[in-house]
Amino acid sequence: MPRVLACGLGGAQKSADRKKGTMLHTHLDQNSAKPLPVVIIGNGPSGICLSYLLSGYIPYVRRGSNHPNPILQRKLEETREVSILDQDLEYLSEGLEGRSSSPVALLFDTLLRPDTDFGGTADSVLTWWHQPNKAVPHLVLGKNFPGGAWHSIEGSMFTLSRGDWMGLPDLQFKDWMSRKKKGFRNNRATAGDIVQYYQYYVANKSLKKNFLCGTVVTSVKSLHEDADYSSQVSRDSRWDLPEKPQDDSKETGNLFQVDGFVTTISGTQPFSVYTENVILATGTYDSPSWLGVKGEDLPFVHHKLSALEDAARTKETGTMSDPILIVGAGLTAADAILFARHCSIPVIHAFRRSVSDPALIFNQLPKTMYPEYHKVHQMMKEEVASGPGLYESYVSLPEHHIMSFTEDRKCIFRDRSGRQKVYNISMAFVLIGSNPNLSYLPNNGVDLAVDCEQPVSSKRNPIDVDPFTYESVHEKGLYAMGPLAGDNFVRFVQGGALAIASSLLKKANKNPP
Repeated sequence: MPRVLACGLGGAQKSADRKKGTMLHTHLDQNSAKPLPVVIIGNGPSGICLSYLLSGYIPYVRRGSNHPNPILQRKLEETREVSILDQDLEYLSEGLEGRSSSPVALLFDTLLRPDTDFGGTADSVLTWWHQPNKAVPHLVLGKNFPGGAWHSIEGSMFTLSRGDWMGLPDLQFKDWMSRKKKGFRNNRATAGDIVQYYQYYVANKSLKKNFLCGTVVTSVKSLHEDADYSSQVSRDSRWDLPEKPQDDSKETGNLFQVDGFVTTISGTQPFSVYTENVILATGTYDSPSWLGVKGEDLPFVHHKLSALEDAARTKETGTMSDPILIVGAGLTAADAILFARHCSIPVIHAFRRSVSDPALIFNQLPKTMYPEYHKVHQMMKEEVASGPGLYESYVSLPEHHIMSFTEDRKCIFRDRSGRQKVYNISMAFVLIGSNPNLSYLPNNGVDLAVDCEQPVSSKRNPIDVDPFTYESVHEKGLYAMGPLAGDNFVRFVQGGALAIASSLLKKANKNPP
């Protein structure tokens, strides 16, 4: 059985595809039956960072550097000549504290940005050496161009995180912005800048050869217990490394089959890739959450901010229309309100929480850094429907629950007193979060979660991984990173990449200390 099915393209077509910007490479060579060492599913910042580390870019402690944490500095001095990937990450990260619950995420973050949480601008204590002999052959699969879910965010939207926290290793985002003669606003960048930076990073670091875009993965299955499948695939690994120890055979005996289809200008074709390790890096933005109420599937009810942008562009709704309904009290709902006000579209804003609820995200954001979100919060408090407000064309409905939508474009609400209200609307946008789409995994990945009886959720029920390797505790050879492993900010997803790269290199007997 060939490693990849129906993916060959002629030379002329390959040339045309390259000109169109697609990244179809010789990874999918029909004549090779050798499994790849690693397949990464997802090409957002998590997948990009891991690809960088697996491409032979190795972090060492920079000579003469001095970390402001004296305990960590002492540990780093003990093995200064050994790469971070080859060191004991559990030992290095012990005792670190910060804004993440992942010890390795905190470690990598503080090595890259030593005092950033205290407003400092100290340089990274790391230096990067390119050692091709430590590169691990791998393939990064993504639906879009590198950048993942950032492509689905309207380009003028500002990031929640500080701009200098959006960068990837060895190419600071602020330096790239300076070269582009761009600047931050309140220390924040736009989604459009972020996408351009990630694509530049992949090109600048010569990672393109590892990326296959325009792919949709439909199935990942383990073959390590299925002799019928395993016997059809060559067990000669594509690791260009010394022989692994015989007693490690169980540890390195994994084999997975990754199926899907790839779309290029020549059409859509299926593929099937065999690999020893699968990295899940698909994020959590594929499946918007639903309210689960009657009429929510009507054509005027939407679950993505992009639908509002499309409606404004096509004049489906506007200044003279009935109000649009925006449901939710998170930042995506706030972005929708800001966009609607910019387009002079009237808004009814319904949400379940009280405006003074401490858990409301607006009550946790510094006003000076996030003035636009503070403005939305102010509107939420002042523009209740019971009286005239200061802001034209906006009505706030705190502590309201949606009961149903009707075909004649009405929405029925229940307030905190149990009374029902009915409003005419032109469109509805339910923006209450999203969930990962793991339909390509058996049982939607539920068996891999911390609670194996509940769906995977980045905030409530992530995939259960070893905190120092990010390998699944339920399936050897399967790793998860980014939001799927509970790391929800770009600055912290990079720790997962460090842990996984370290684990893979140690598995491959890359001469650890």
